[in-house]
Amino acid sequence: MTNARRAASDRRTTTHRRRRSARKPVVASLAAVTLLAGAWYATAATLDLGGEGAGDGTTTAAEASATGSTEASASATATGTASASPSPTPTATPTATAKATAAAKATTGTLAVTSTAVTLSVKFPYLSAGYNNTREWTRTTTAVAPNGTLRVAWPASDGIHVTPLTAAGRRSAADTVVKGAKEVGGLVAHNDGFALLTRVADTNKWKETAAALVRYTNGKQTFATKLTGTASHDTAPLLDGQLTWNGTKYGTYFVVHGAGGFADGHFGDKLAYVSAKGAKLSGGWGWGCSHNEGIALHAEPTGAFTSLCFDDWRSGLFVSTGIGAPDTAPAVQREQCWAGYCGGTFAGRTGELVKSSTGRYATAFGSRGAASAAKNPDDASGRGWTVKPKTTTHQVSVAFLKTRNTPAGKPIYLTNTPGTEHVNVHIAPYGKDRLLVSWETLKNAKCASGTCTGTFTGTHLRLIDWNGKFQSTDKVVTARITGDIAIQKDGSLTWAYTPVTPSYASALTGASPTTTTLRIAHLKP
Repeated sequence: MTNARRAASDRRTTTHRRRRSARKPVVASLAAVTLLAGAWYATAATLDLGGEGAGDGTTTAAEASATGSTEASASATATGTASASPSPTPTATPTATAKATAAAKATTGTLAVTSTAVTLSVKFPYLSAGYNNTREWTRTTTAVAPNGTLRVAWPASDGIHVTPLTAAGRRSAADTVVKGAKEVGGLVAHNDGFALLTRVADTNKWKETAAALVRYTNGKQTFATKLTGTASHDTAPLLDGQLTWNGTKYGTYFVVHGAGGFADGHFGDKLAYVSAKGAKLSGGWGWGCSHNEGIALHAEPTGAFTSLCFDDWRSGLFVSTGIGAPDTAPAVQREQCWAGYCGGTFAGRTGELVKSSTGRYATAFGSRGAASAAKNPDDASGRGWTVKPKTTTHQVSVAFLKTRNTPAGKPIYLTNTPGTEHVNVHIAPYGKDRLLVSWETLKNAKCASGTCTGTFTGTHLRLIDWNGKFQSTDKVVTARITGDIAIQKDGSLTWAYTPVTPSYASALTGASPTTTTLRIAHLKP
């Protein structure tokens, strides 16, 4: 849980275990956003009705990219992975060099990102203030429907916009605007519409929003199911959520705030299942990882959906599949997970959880490691842990699971540059048997209370196999990955991002800058 709304809630109760660092609420930024008159007016929709109209306002451009490696190649040796950049032979001929280059491209691919520009009907505030007001990308979510068409969800002052696109990333109709919705917590694209995990107005003791799953079919709302409320003694002042779909039911995983009952005033997480028609289903839990500093969820054909959470009480990343609370959950990695210190966990406090054809799983996160980890003797409950981190900065780590319930050894580190901060870490499947890991780097990092500022030095892409071995050197590209990645039918990866150069030199203390353009990136294995 990551913003000032949560911090404010913590101040309402003296029973909370730990104070939260203030985070500037996203809504403050959104309040300054005004409508932009243009050719592509979105079709306004309240939580009771909506629509999609026709229109096309896109352009196409190749994404310029440059190959480079600013990470220490020693990290490959340190983690037991293959060398990312072997030394060239001094006597190599041009012919031999050309053959080697061709062979490398055939093995790793070119990692060439292309993109399409989409004009927005209103301004999109593309930055959010994280712990200590650190700059974070405002979350967008890209999802692909069974027929190959795309949907992109993004917040604006008038609600959550869902933009329909062709498989090539061109606008196919006007936006559907979910009026009153406050956050993009997850998106599922259907052939005839979409389902959105979001927050809506509610009545409760904290005067906070409720989590809700909203479904639109052919431009009209078909259901809006509230997932928190008076009966369950919980609210959702923020989500940091994930939404998945297995073809018959939705899985919704998000942060909750206790509003009565045993957890009054505390923060935990909730996993709720919802049917295709909006009915609440059995399974999941009402109170799990507490406090949750990062959420991941993967839909399964049967049984419990696979889930991970970063818990600050037991300090680390845990497998919460089917059990919720991490008291008995397998530990994937011990981390110092106080407010701010787990700020490099999952991008936007959410994470990708990728499944292989053999049933293994992989996730990536920014890690400070654990120089030591032990139960906290001052915690009478016996549940608290104290972790001393190895590094001040976050390094890129990949963790594997043997099954949905069982970690597969220790996480593997892809970087080993203590003076460099690594943020916005993502992972996605790349072809049949490889993984794409991406991150942004900040050199000359200055860190305090778990968060760092520094000079932005690039968005990195790297390929690894399912053992964590390098399959490519780093490639630095101009595209950003600022939200959830969709996997298309041919295995291509696509996502929406704001075409601006990042700056992490200072905290975000005012309103977010805005844009009226998104780029839809495309990366084909």
